[in-house]
This record gives sequence, structure tokens and C-alpha cells, in this order.
Amino acid sequence: MKRRTFLERIGSILPVLGITEAEWLSLGNRYYQALAQPSPRKLALLIGINQYQKIPALSGCLTDVELQRELLIHRFGFQGSDILTLTEEEASREFIETAFLDRLGKQAKPDDLVVFHFSGYGSRVKLETSPETMQNALVTANASLISQEEKIVNYILEETLLLLLRSLPTDQVTAVLDTSYYAPTPVLGLKSRALPESVKAKLVAEELDFLQQLKTQKLLSTPIVLTATSNPKQSAREELFSGFSAGLFTYALTQYLWEFTPTTRIQVALSYMENSLSKSGSKQQPALLSTQKNQHLTSLPPDDIIGAEGAVTAIEEDDKTVHLWLAGLPPQVLLYYGVNSRFTLGRTTEELILRSRTGLTAKAQISQIEGTNPPRVGQLVQEAVRVLAQKIHLIIALDTGLERIERVDATSAFAAFTHISTVVLGEKPADYLFAKLQQTPSRYGLFSLSGELISNATGEAGEAVKSTVQKLAPKLSTLLAAKLWRLTENQGSSRLAVKTTLEIIDNKSPRVIMQRETVRTFKTETSIQKSLPTPIVPIGSRMQYRVENQSDHPLYLILLGLHNNHTAIAFYSWETPEEPNTADTKPVLKQVVIAPGETLTLPQTNTASEWMISGPASECEHQLIFSTAPFNETLAALNAAKYSTSEEGPIGSLENSLDVVQALLQDLHNASALKTDMNGTAPDSHSLDVNNWASLSFSFQVL
Repeated sequence: MKRRTFLERIGSILPVLGITEAEWLSLGNRYYQALAQPSPRKLALLIGINQYQKIPALSGCLTDVELQRELLIHRFGFQGSDILTLTEEEASREFIETAFLDRLGKQAKPDDLVVFHFSGYGSRVKLETSPETMQNALVTANASLISQEEKIVNYILEETLLLLLRSLPTDQVTAVLDTSYYAPTPVLGLKSRALPESVKAKLVAEELDFLQQLKTQKLLSTPIVLTATSNPKQSAREELFSGFSAGLFTYALTQYLWEFTPTTRIQVALSYMENSLSKSGSKQQPALLSTQKNQHLTSLPPDDIIGAEGAVTAIEEDDKTVHLWLAGLPPQVLLYYGVNSRFTLGRTTEELILRSRTGLTAKAQISQIEGTNPPRVGQLVQEAVRVLAQKIHLIIALDTGLERIERVDATSAFAAFTHISTVVLGEKPADYLFAKLQQTPSRYGLFSLSGELISNATGEAGEAVKSTVQKLAPKLSTLLAAKLWRLTENQGSSRLAVKTTLEIIDNKSPRVIMQRETVRTFKTETSIQKSLPTPIVPIGSRMQYRVENQSDHPLYLILLGLHNNHTAIAFYSWETPEEPNTADTKPVLKQVVIAPGETLTLPQTNTASEWMISGPASECEHQLIFSTAPFNETLAALNAAKYSTSEEGPIGSLENSLDVVQALLQDLHNASALKTDMNGTAPDSHSLDVNNWASLSFSFQVL
């Protein structure tokens, strides 16, 4: 769904919910707030279904349950005995509703906190009482066990669930629904968590009776419902990650809650999650819907509730090896998180050295420091050193809809590039998808993992596979460069005190678009007063970044980015020549440096250049990367490139993006100065210290 469509949809549903736009903007990140709020008891019911009878299996729903369970226990202090999980055949309609009544309805007290999670299929069904409309419903594990001849289905209506939530005797109720209801037309073999609706299907009579009973009960609660999509016709997707599958929404939500300290603005949380989903190749946009007016924010958690990349889950008998849960790492980083990466135990200096990883779990060696306490189960771990291999490939999935000879030809063609690998869609993690366009005569193209065609990445009608792949060479190099700079993102773990604000500076309507800061260095909370989750920048706007260096040493800055997901761009800081330029004089780039305690605008206001947003409509992604040492190799690579002139503006196209990013990673490695005490780390790896670099991501749309 386009960003403008999202804003229009929000504008249309707010009156239905009885919420003004101002009230929407003041909604707090209630999920985080509620989880962290002290309460007599915290109860949870978590549902996940991968295997269905006579329905294609899903892959990530059980992982979703595990992600939520580990988050609730290790991050927010839930007791394992107070979390009930129903998975696979246990998650029948009857068991789910009974568990809700017995474990939540009967046990919850007025001050208790209740969390409900569902991952599985959704669908739509027509009720005899309202034959003109279709109703949203959750598909349970025994959905297809009722008479197939009569088309009777055993679903839980969304209306039933909402009434169950509202019947609880506490106002601290949150539901997370990683599902969707409108099944899209099958495209490129991609999976959706929605089943096609059947106009002839009838809902089982017991569910209708149960619904009528609930309608007679007193409604005591005003629940928060977090949904995987903001558009009801948008599809909730799951993805294959490094050794596991998970719902994109659940992973983005739980990863955010692991790493970040609380905010008071829901749009900040949604913005981070949407940004994370975008990096996974998805346009899926999560949403929060609430019917509560004049919402009161609970107090922030105490200072000792800090962000983390994971927690200690077990300690082996030798007291030298610990098991870790690492769901706090950004998903794009987890796959390439190398051996000898290091973590600290909470606020201590004691380190854990990563030795192996399988999916979201890892083993680490304790680097014992004299006089320190041994690790304990449940202790939070924070990133200290990130080790990344130097040779990282762009992975292209080949669509299962391709003929065998087409896949053979594509594999051979991509193998000609030293930095490209191919996999069959659904078998291993991938970055992009190579497939046929749905048209006649057919042609081939490159797609995002959500099935969206990459701009300017198609062949001609009737063109051979190899010819199309060869034409993609410049595009593939750019996309790999973007993948590499995204691996530097560390807003949650960086120890450099940096805050960056993207602003429109027009005289008529100056305003903040979005703000990012390294969350473990600032005590103040991030708060954007006038921004919905998806920033919109009007064509013709004058823009700038305002960068605050709150550290005690100079910081150097590089800005790289993507325009419309296919053209690399960079910020060029021109060195004013001592003598007037001539036609043959090539401008030289200079380091962008921010002094300790100073604020710098980008571009600088004392220069003649300005950043003006030109048309047509586009999508922009920027990565602002900071280092305690100069970007010498990066600037050398930039100076070797064919770049725009100063008359074209401070942000322009970048021709040799892959060379520039590889130089940047080397600069960050050199700045970290860890080579003397990182014994055992492969020589072809980059070791990045969180004390020496910060990398912040900004995404917005130009309309």
C-alpha cells in the first residue's frame, strides 16, 4: 500500500473509532508501556499454527510464539507459568476459547496485565444473519474438520475475539494479530497468511451461539489491538530468515521491544517497525487501532530497564559457556553476525564471545574478568563488537514458477558475477526474487520479496534469461551496496551519543519529519510531535539534517542512500578551492566532521548549496554513518567516482557504490582498533566496536 493511501486510510478510520487525529498522535506505545508497567500479575495466551488439515502449511507461526514468549519472560518479567501457549492441533477453536475463558477470564484481576497473540491464517466468512457482508475470522487448527460437503468452517470470528478481550476485568489488555483476511491473487510463489474466502462457507453453529452469549456480557476492558497490516486488503507475510521462518510483523515488533527504550508516541514505534519491514523487502505496514479516548500514559519504566540484543537462557556445567537468545538483533544483521562478535552483560564490562549460532540461539564463551560476578540466566546482553565477513553476497531467489531450463540458465548467468549467489525461492534466505512478469509475451525481471517489481530491472519481451541477467549487472551492484550499508545499522546498540533530525526548512511550513538517536546514550525520550509512521515530503521542499554530537570527541559523517530502490546516492561535501574553478578543475571532497557538543546542519547553512526535493514522486532511503575516525578510504573511493557537480545539489547519484561501501566498512574496522585483542577472528572480517560507530536509517516518500 502506498504511503499516501495509508494516510488516507488512517484519516477514514479515525472517525469510525471515535478518535481525532490529535488523539491518534498522542497515543502512547501502549504495548511497551503496558509490558513494563509493574502489576500484580502478567498473563499471556499465545497461539501459533503452522500445520492445518487440508490447507497449505505455514512456516513461521511457532517461531512467532517463541519470539513473544522469550520477550515476555526475559525482557518484561513474565513468569513462565503465567504464559499459556497453544500450538498446532492444540489450537482448535474450542481449546482457544476455553483457554481464554479459563486462563484469562477467570484468573485476571482488575490490575493485571493480559497479552494475547495469534499467528496463523485469517479469512472471511459470510454469516446467515448478515448475508450481504463478509466477516473477518481467525482460522483455527481444526478449521477443515467440519463437513466439507456442506462447507461448514470452524473459525473464530474477529468479533468474537474482540468481545472476549473486552470482557476481561482489567484495562491492561493487548492483542497482537499476525494474520490477514483477504487472500491476494497468487503471485510469484509468495506466501500469505490469508485463505481465500468462500461465499458458500457456513460458520459452525457453536461459534455463532458463543458469539451471542458474549454479546450479553458486560464489557469491562478497552483493549489495544496491534495488527500486522494497516490496510485490511494487505497481506501479512512471513519470511525465511537465518535458520528459521517468522512473521515479518512479529519479528519487527519483538526486535524493536528488545532493543529500544520506551517512547510516548506510537508513530515512533510504528515507524521503526515499518522501516524494518522495508529492509526485508516488504511494503507491509503495521497498525494500532484503539477505541479509547483521552488515553492516559502510564509512567515510564525505571532507568534500569534497558534495551538489549538478547538474554542468557542457559549456562553449561563448565561455567564457561552460555546459551543466548538473540532476537534483539536487527533481522538484516542476524544472518551475517560472525563468530567472535562480543556482548557485554547488561551495564557491566564483562564480555561474552560468540562461538556459534543457530537461528535465534547462540553459544558464547565467558571472558571472565577478575572480581566480576558470573553470568546468570535471564541476564540481558548488549552488543559490544559486531564481526561481519568481508565477502557477503547478494542472494537472488529463483521463482518456482520458472521452468527447469530457465532456472538452469539463470543460475549460470548469475554465477558470472563474483558477488551474487542464487537459491530456489523458499529454500534459503534471499534478498530479491528473479521471476517472469505476469504478461504475454513473457519477460523476466527482478522483484522484491513482497513481489514488487524493482524499477528499471526488466528485460525485453521474448528476451533470453541470460541477456536479461547481464543487463541487471549495474543494478545488482547497487543493491549489494545497499545491503552492506544496512548491515552497519546499530541505533539500538551504539554507544556514540548522536541525535539526527530530518527537517523541512521552508519558510511557509518548517517542520520535523523524523528523528533518530542512539538510544543507549540519551536519557531523554524520542518524541516527534507532528508525524505519522510514514513520513511524506512534498515535492519542492527545502530539506536538511540537523546532527547533534553529544559525545566527547569529534565525529565524522558519511551519508549513503537509495533512490526508488535502484539508484545509489551520496552526500557530497565539496571543498572550496583556493583558486577559482575552471572547466577542467575537479572539485575535491572533504571530511564532514562535527565537533564535540556541537550541532551541524547538512547541508551547512553557510554554503551556497541547498537540498531541494525535486519531482517526480519517489521513495528515498538514507543511511547516516558516524565514526570516531576520518573516512579516509571512503573519501578516496568517492573522489574516484563519477559524481554530480556542486550545481546539482549536495545529494547526488553515486556510480561506484559497491567500492564506496567496501571502503566505508574498512574505515569503520580501522576506527575500532580491535585487531590486537580479537584473536581467532578471521582476517577477512570487519570488527566494529559500538563505542566507535553509529549508523542511523531514514526512509521517506516524496509526493
